[in-house]
Amino acid sequence: MSGVLSMLDFAGYVALLLWGVHMVQTGVQRAFGSALNAFLGRTLGTRARAFMAGLGITAALQSSTATGLMITGFAAAGAVALVPALAAMLGANVGTTLIVQLLSFDLTSLAPILILAGVWMFRRYPPGRARDLGRVFIGLGLLLLSLHSLVALFEPIEQDPLLSTILQSLSSQPVLAVLISAAITWAAHSSVAVVVLVMSLVSHGVVDMELAFALVLGANLGTAVNPMLEGVSGDDPASRRLPMGNLLTRVAGVLAGLVLLPWVTPFLSGMASDPGHAVANFHTIFNIAVAAVFLPLLTPYGALLTRWLPKRVDPNDPARPQYLDESAHDVPAVALGNARREALRMTDMLQTLLLYSRAGFKRDNRHRLIQARQLDQAIDKLETAITTYVATLDQENMTQADRQQLDAVLAYVSNIGHAADVAYHGLLGHVARLRKLSLQLAPEQRTHVDETLGELIANQRQAAALFVNDDLRQARALAGEKTRFRMLESEAAESHLQKIKSGEVDAAEAGALYLDILRDMKGINTYLVEASAYPLLARHGELLPSRLRDATSV
Repeated sequence: MSGVLSMLDFAGYVALLLWGVHMVQTGVQRAFGSALNAFLGRTLGTRARAFMAGLGITAALQSSTATGLMITGFAAAGAVALVPALAAMLGANVGTTLIVQLLSFDLTSLAPILILAGVWMFRRYPPGRARDLGRVFIGLGLLLLSLHSLVALFEPIEQDPLLSTILQSLSSQPVLAVLISAAITWAAHSSVAVVVLVMSLVSHGVVDMELAFALVLGANLGTAVNPMLEGVSGDDPASRRLPMGNLLTRVAGVLAGLVLLPWVTPFLSGMASDPGHAVANFHTIFNIAVAAVFLPLLTPYGALLTRWLPKRVDPNDPARPQYLDESAHDVPAVALGNARREALRMTDMLQTLLLYSRAGFKRDNRHRLIQARQLDQAIDKLETAITTYVATLDQENMTQADRQQLDAVLAYVSNIGHAADVAYHGLLGHVARLRKLSLQLAPEQRTHVDETLGELIANQRQAAALFVNDDLRQARALAGEKTRFRMLESEAAESHLQKIKSGEVDAAEAGALYLDILRDMKGINTYLVEASAYPLLARHGELLPSRLRDATSV
């Protein structure tokens, strides 16, 4: 019975250790997550910078798993090349060793101070960075306390027969030890916690040094599994290149480590002052060695992964770019022309969404909602692809006209993307809400919606034409549509208010929904004007800085 209770105590302290690591990770992510994400995205350019970025961000997050998921997301979206992403993953694996080296020292005396400071900050400050840092301090304190409790627990359970039997069987089966440790690391989402736990076990003689090193190898293998399972969505094999490449480097390193384990164990044991530091040193040396071997080979390794996992191309996929030719990057004018052609495809998809919306207000077209969702997702992907394509052009080879075109393309695709979101989530959402609530717009309202949507589709076509031909007269006409749509909304709101005042309460709910429809149409029209009319008018000095009257003239 005492052995079972000891194992329950052991499991509870391990859970406290994992919770402390989780609090530190989530606290850092909440306080600096967006900044770290943006920094990582900017630095994934060259192999060396990507390696150092992965190392530094992992040291801050205390989790190579979290960094790996971020990098996998960038690679899946096409925002980073495969070779720098693989270098960043190698850096992330080295970054975890810095945390383990720090925790190899006895810092238990800091735990109460960290928890006290963390609780004070968490309760004193409103939600924000200071409160998130308080969460980090609480997590660090809990982590240190759990390690201290594990140390105290190991002393009486060293002679526990159940634990001794399990560990003795693992000592003679290093491969099984690697697999068990990998499974625990995958479940815990933290190689740091598992390696620190192994350090505590070996420091009190619960496991021998060779078994401890095998468990560390398993922790390094397990941390590469999570990006493979959780960082990839969809069925495109190309999205698995990065997590698969990272996993294979781990597998190769672990196999080599298992072969060298009988020679490495006595060497590192003699170098360290205590067994815990020996485990930390092995963890560091392993990851540095894997990085040193694979960094020079990443270019051919990336090419092998690309051939092994080719990108799946669906000719009928609307999200697949058709004109973004990578070979045109050396000639910015040609590349920008390609981006413009791709942006016009986004406009055609937006027009289809508007047509679906117009048909939905007339009749039941629920069968079109699946196509509408696919179009909305395709527009989002095309926006990302076009933005990435033009953002990676060589700025030094651009003329002033090229830079103006680049800004115009970015403004256009951004506004068209926003307009598509409003068309799908707004207009088509209102169509579904009318049907769900069994509401009916008044005949004059239905007629007005249909006519306004027709005008909106015409403005969408005019915005696409302006994006190509730079006609100032058309730009002024399109910009004037903002005033007309604003007046339509104002008149409808006044009419709705008058109906409520006159006692037509039954029409209040449908009238409110009608106003929401008009507001969304006005919003789409605003995005169309800002997509092509305003940039053209601004370039020719046709826009006033503000619609407000000058205070000095009042």
